[in-house]
Amino acid sequence: MRNLKIQKRWFYQYFGIGIVFLMTMGGVNAQNNTIHAICSTDQGWCELAASEFQKATGIKILQTRKPTGEALAQLRAEAANPKTDLWWGGTGDPFLQAAESNLLEPYRPAYINDLHSWSVRQYAMSGNMVGGFYTSAIGFGFNTDLLKKKKLPIPQCWSDLIKPIYKGDIEISHPASSGTAYTILAGLVQLMGEDKAFEYMKALHKNVVQYTRSGTALAPNVAKGEVAIGVSFIFGFDAWRFNKYPVAVVAPCEGTSYEIGGIALVKGGRNTELAKRYYDWLMSPAGQSLGAKADSLQSPANKNFVPDKRIPSNDSVRLIKYDFEKFGKAAERKRLLDRWQKEVETLPK
Repeated sequence: MRNLKIQKRWFYQYFGIGIVFLMTMGGVNAQNNTIHAICSTDQGWCELAASEFQKATGIKILQTRKPTGEALAQLRAEAANPKTDLWWGGTGDPFLQAAESNLLEPYRPAYINDLHSWSVRQYAMSGNMVGGFYTSAIGFGFNTDLLKKKKLPIPQCWSDLIKPIYKGDIEISHPASSGTAYTILAGLVQLMGEDKAFEYMKALHKNVVQYTRSGTALAPNVAKGEVAIGVSFIFGFDAWRFNKYPVAVVAPCEGTSYEIGGIALVKGGRNTELAKRYYDWLMSPAGQSLGAKADSLQSPANKNFVPDKRIPSNDSVRLIKYDFEKFGKAAERKRLLDRWQKEVETLPK
């Protein structure tokens, strides 16, 4: 009888350990089959990409949507214990700053020759830490009905936006949280010279009704008539225009900056090898074509498919010679943001 009790105790003790072990391994396996990602492009594209990749592969995606400035801040805060495997979409300058800060993992894909030259240059510039994901130019989006109602002319140039008639009718995003706004800030500095650019932004500040957290907020605000004019990437406004909203766009007559959206593996990510599969899929024709399906109309990096006809051409846009290397440096970004917050943001309207 005593031997039977000992045998039962042995059975429950070790069988129980086995159950715990199997449950633990199941949790580990589930974790190993999960990619943690940050997406900084349009919400619709972020969600569609994660959903379609999961359907195609069975690999789970835990993905959050954050503006590039906030995503960069998160990677810096998590540097000692990274919780993110992949970061994709959104303006490239914060990606280059992350590369400079050694927060990213080098990766040069085997299909590099399938990508446009502007995408390949991002790899070369960053030591293969950042790829060029898409490109788009900065412009003005405006609600045609609101401009007519307010009897306001269509702004054609940067110089138009600082005219008193547009006071309270312009939205732009905040350069500390939004990569879009930093692209605008850095572009104006390159277009006008730094001191003149800051004088311009002080004048523009008087007409700005609010600085939004993210550049993607501007197009829907304009389309829905919440504000007359937004300054952001042209593709965002075009998406609403094609969906029959009273929206039109203009590229500034003096010239404008543009983005090369980024994609990167995070250094120390817990599932880097699996994240490469998501990365490669996002850069493939299948992944790149999803942008237009989600009404996100940037020009894709992969040249091995025919892009959506709605994607705006930059042929008629006066693009400045944007210095990604200089303005992608963390120190330069901090210096310009500090000056903007000190000299512009603090001004009364």
